[in-house]
Amino acid sequence: MALMRLDKLLALQTGMTRREAAACVRQGAACLQGQPVRNPAQRVDPRAVTLNGKNLGYEEFVYLLMHKPAGVLTAARDKKQPTVLELVPQELYRRGVQPVGRLDKDTTGLLLLTDDGALAHRLLSPQHHVWKTYLARLSAPPCPGAEERFAAGVVLPDFTCLPAKLTLVQDGSCPVYEVRVHEGKYHQVKRMFLAQGCEVLALQRVGFGPLRLPADLPPGRVRPLLPEERQALLETRN
Repeated sequence: MALMRLDKLLALQTGMTRREAAACVRQGAACLQGQPVRNPAQRVDPRAVTLNGKNLGYEEFVYLLMHKPAGVLTAARDKKQPTVLELVPQELYRRGVQPVGRLDKDTTGLLLLTDDGALAHRLLSPQHHVWKTYLARLSAPPCPGAEERFAAGVVLPDFTCLPAKLTLVQDGSCPVYEVRVHEGKYHQVKRMFLAQGCEVLALQRVGFGPLRLPADLPPGRVRPLLPEERQALLETRN
């Protein structure tokens, strides 16, 4: 584990500013192997630091799974509308955590948040073929042959989509389809269905790579990845 400046470590782990963290250190609140460290610039092993007698529980990266509700922007901050980061509890938040990709304001479901930039880049790159899986409730059945057109790559006015998978889940006048795509361009899934003569009434992401939306995670709630989820996600690096 690489050594880190003490004030930077505390700011990263607690959400304090660097100035607040430095003041905290000078007051003797941070200890290394039981001894107070009063120099904010001292480089320390993050795993060996305690703050006010409690271990920081430091890990190099944070991986959080959110059930995004409708009506919330997938953004770090916005002056007028609530964002997904505002839903992250303080005890789980760490400076640098960002949503991986975006879901439209009215789209719900699985959203990954992390400060592991290299992994986020890999998950979002179409070249790495990481599947994003959605359930779409439609206004009407799509035109015949939609499955074949999705598989070939739906042609839109400004670009041709990469091959996708379309599977009927629930038949009826407002059918539900599972859609799996490698990319995630603006309103892409909705536009793909519009090209088939129907509108998306509701869209939920239920899968992202090896991750699945937990049935017991209510909308608006966030939790750390389970060890097996984290391991499966990190294996996508290979």
